Amino acid sequence: MGLTQQLHDELGYDPDDGVPQVSDVLLAGMIPVGAVMRAREGAVPMAIARLGSGRLVVVEDECPHDGGRISDGFVDGELLVCARHNWELEVEGRRCRRATPCKLR
Repeated sequence: MGLTQQLHDELGYDPDDGVPQVSDVLLAGMIPVGAVMRAREGAVPMAIARLGSGRLVVVEDECPHDGGRISDGFVDGELLVCARHNWELEVEGRRCRRATPCKLR
């Protein structure tokens, strides 16, 4: 077994895949207002964004709609928007919820 495979097996992710750790991104101050990026906390996929107000948020990188990556989306004011189906998401702690509930007809 190669070293990369052994690290993947022990850590649960490939440390050389180019996805930074949340702590490294926060220390570097790499997130401008309106940006969202992919990161990880250990093996857990995370999205880091700076909302329109300048508030920095770190959330699990999974849309509550269908599991798409929030980090593939964009910031719209104080909302995160999922790129897959344009769901507008509000941040609640380390998770997101849909900003506008679905209306049944």
